[in-house]
Amino acid sequence: MNLHPPPPSDRDYYADADDSDSPPTLSPYALEALKQFLHEQNHPTPTTTGSSETDDDVVVSLVNEDWRMSQFWYSPETAGIVAKEVLYLLDSVESGRGSVACVSCPTLFAYLKNLDSHVSARLLEYDKRFEQYGYDFTYYDYNQPVELPQELQHAFQVVVADPPYLSGECLKKVAQTIDFLANREKAYVLLLTGEVQSEKAAKLLGLRPCGFRPEHSSKLGNEFRLFTNYDPENRLGGWE
Repeated sequence: MNLHPPPPSDRDYYADADDSDSPPTLSPYALEALKQFLHEQNHPTPTTTGSSETDDDVVVSLVNEDWRMSQFWYSPETAGIVAKEVLYLLDSVESGRGSVACVSCPTLFAYLKNLDSHVSARLLEYDKRFEQYGYDFTYYDYNQPVELPQELQHAFQVVVADPPYLSGECLKKVAQTIDFLANREKAYVLLLTGEVQSEKAAKLLGLRPCGFRPEHSSKLGNEFRLFTNYDPENRLGGWE
């Protein structure tokens, strides 16, 4: 067991019967891809999620996955769908466009910024390579769930979280972070995590699963779900 504070997420995807931290479960495809990844470490190139670029666009780069930190980014389709949902929710805020906190989901942050460079978004992440995002980056360790800048408390109308481990202990601490960040009057919460966390997501945060199934660029062996605290109606496949 790694006693060092765990690394970032949209990724650490595994499930086990005793609900304890253990290495992620990868499909044979992903294990084969590991060889390619290790080769690419000798020639790293940043990936971007932008498509076309104009003078007013800011293309936000997403660093390479670091398999040694159990990093697995969302597939382009998943990142795009969730990012568009977040932008829809921000536009629906009655008091004017709101702000979104991306807790351990850098893929989503990058897609949001490339879809709308003016979106008010903050990335909370363990991996300090993302300090390249400047003010939009806040260092985050789920082991200290509320040791965050006071300015972030209850500051977000949308909170999206992807806990770094599929354990009840991790989800419980991330739930504390979500409560710290979420606006007291109204906040939309989206949680991306393993299906095995369904009961805990409902108990800790009052969330329900959507029909939409998140996927990752590296094919992982665990079933993932998107949970929300609001009814997305005909979006995201609706509530199940």
